Amino acid sequence: MSPGTPHTPGTPHRDPLPLRGRTALVTGASRRAGIGWAIARRLVAYGAGVYLHHHVPHDAAKPWGADPGGPGALAAGLRPLAADGAAVAHGPADLTAPGAPARLVEAAAEALGGRLDILVANHALSGEDGPLDEIDADMLDAHWAVNTRSTVLLVQAYARRRQAAREGGRVVMMTSGQDRGGGMPGELAYALSKGALASVTRSLATALAPRGVTVNTVNPGPVDTGYLTGEEHAAVAAMFPGGRWGQPDDPARLVAWLVTDEAAWITGQVIDSEGGFTR
Repeated sequence: MSPGTPHTPGTPHRDPLPLRGRTALVTGASRRAGIGWAIARRLVAYGAGVYLHHHVPHDAAKPWGADPGGPGALAAGLRPLAADGAAVAHGPADLTAPGAPARLVEAAAEALGGRLDILVANHALSGEDGPLDEIDADMLDAHWAVNTRSTVLLVQAYARRRQAAREGGRVVMMTSGQDRGGGMPGELAYALSKGALASVTRSLATALAPRGVTVNTVNPGPVDTGYLTGEEHAAVAAMFPGGRWGQPDDPARLVAWLVTDEAAWITGQVIDSEGGFTR
């Protein structure tokens, strides 16, 4: 097909396993109540081999705690969904270490048969933040290292494995609502680090297009992963027109679609999946 020639699509059909034969690394997939787990479950159900990254000490230090049974139980729970012998593997990584993202990409590719088609950078540092009067250099550095630096280094390591252009490459990053409504004035370090990912999305998409890779970022809005309860939980629910929080599978459905061939013409976008949330 010569440049500029319109693409003529084939007969529309829905493949029940649109990711059959492809492989994915999903970071931050360490809790059944989390978005990463929901994304991994969707990708496995679509036929992909999946590597779940986890950093249990992060969850263990939070009020919600680490997932009962640990990462092994999470992976075991996905294997019954796997089709055609697709692998489900898992491994730890503290992504604050500068070399950790590249090592994680290599470990995932090795566990999945030597190839890596999809990268979903879902991990994030939660908490340890504050408003303008309270943040300090350590808070800013911690969020930057986990949420921004490690994500860009993951994309770099992934891209280096795809020197030869081929179809089907996908990168999805996760941001937050820092550009909506009144922003996130009480979580400035987090908002800054996630806002940087939204800003760099189009640049990364342009850089990776020659390698057959699309790059998009999803803003999932408030998702009920167990971090709020009681009156605070009810107050957030009231900000949704439907009266309910987002559930982990809500953004997971969007992410899963973005990494299929149906979304091959979508790149460089920051996409909201907020259920009409109003701040």
